[in-house]
Amino acid sequence: MDDRAFLTGLFETAVAAADPKRALAPVLPEKPKGRTVVVALGKGAAQLAAAFEELWDAPVEGVVVTRYGYAAPCRHLPVLEAAHPVPDAAGEKAAQAVFDAVTGLTEDDLVVALVCGGGSALLPAPPEGLTLEDEQALNKALLTSGAPIGVMNAIRKHVSRIKGGRLAAACAPARVVSFVVSDVPGDDPAQVASGPTVPDSVTRDHALALIRTRGIRLPERIMAHIEGESASAPGPDDPVFARNAVKVIASARLSLEAAAEQVRAAGFEAAILSDAIEGEAADVGAVHAAIAREVVLRDRPFTKPVVILSGGETTVTLGDTPGRGGRNTAFLLGFAEGIEGLEGITALAADTDGIDGSEDNAGAFADGGTLARIRENGQDPRQFVQDQDPYGAFDVIGDIFAPGPTGTNVNDFRAILIRAPQ
Repeated sequence: MDDRAFLTGLFETAVAAADPKRALAPVLPEKPKGRTVVVALGKGAAQLAAAFEELWDAPVEGVVVTRYGYAAPCRHLPVLEAAHPVPDAAGEKAAQAVFDAVTGLTEDDLVVALVCGGGSALLPAPPEGLTLEDEQALNKALLTSGAPIGVMNAIRKHVSRIKGGRLAAACAPARVVSFVVSDVPGDDPAQVASGPTVPDSVTRDHALALIRTRGIRLPERIMAHIEGESASAPGPDDPVFARNAVKVIASARLSLEAAAEQVRAAGFEAAILSDAIEGEAADVGAVHAAIAREVVLRDRPFTKPVVILSGGETTVTLGDTPGRGGRNTAFLLGFAEGIEGLEGITALAADTDGIDGSEDNAGAFADGGTLARIRENGQDPRQFVQDQDPYGAFDVIGDIFAPGPTGTNVNDFRAILIRAPQ
């Protein structure tokens, strides 16, 4: 058996476990007396919307917003594309189209919100007094800060007219049922896409405390807005949300468990470390490498052969001259350094939406010979680290993993296969 093919199969199983039609079929709501309006938001939104249309044998209307290149054909719903991870003018127009779709609803109408990762950047809706450029500056500052996704979302939802449950409030008096594909550690639906239809208990004061304690530097106009009373988002106890319902239909936990079943069927032990690992990507890679070394050398804490699985969302703190790549290739570069020279280890780390950061890959493969192969190609692995170019490190040796957009998004997937050295 080819180890990389085996790991690729595990990735495909993890993605399949979050298949939109499979996830939606058992949880469809009762049909309303009035209209059914669908708002689908995120990098897997078009696939979610297409699955809902196929399952829902009644008229639907609404709008879909997804990332450029992630569109899928829907029979009745228009699909709009916008930029991610930094919002653009197309996203601002798309946010207005979403508001237009839910205007003038009644108590007899139903809004079905299909929400997945990426929706936060795809739907810029700057509050009064701020502009798209301000929201772009906010996203750039957060993306380079090294803050975990929960912290970024806690801040972003106080600088928006659509995040933090505000979209659901705009749907009133219609009932809103939200189906969420979680790409955040812990699977809190209020964190996915900054919770456009799910209110959060994180207040404006909490957001300010996070900014200060973490030393996050934000533009002055953004800080002035967050410090003002108008930035406060509605809380979960607001009566406007009383009739609404929320269901997480796919997550990293479910996908990792599906992959673990496949591992055991192949005759290996499966060990899930966690579905909610956060931290600096290279550091998390180094910790995974230390565990892998311990297994190879001492058969602890797991016995060979074993596949170690983990998920979550790491971060990359960028400097002034960021290179190419994303958190999964950064994780693997740190991992490869920690297992250099060891035989019997093969790892795949990839984003389940098919895109790792800004490039066209989901992630990459690594093993004990990764750094040696980089040197054989005339490159210095340390230079790739200094240049913040993990994509380049794996591209130069042909170890990039690029399945293309998958149509779903349940965070990062990491699988480390450890055999007895030959």
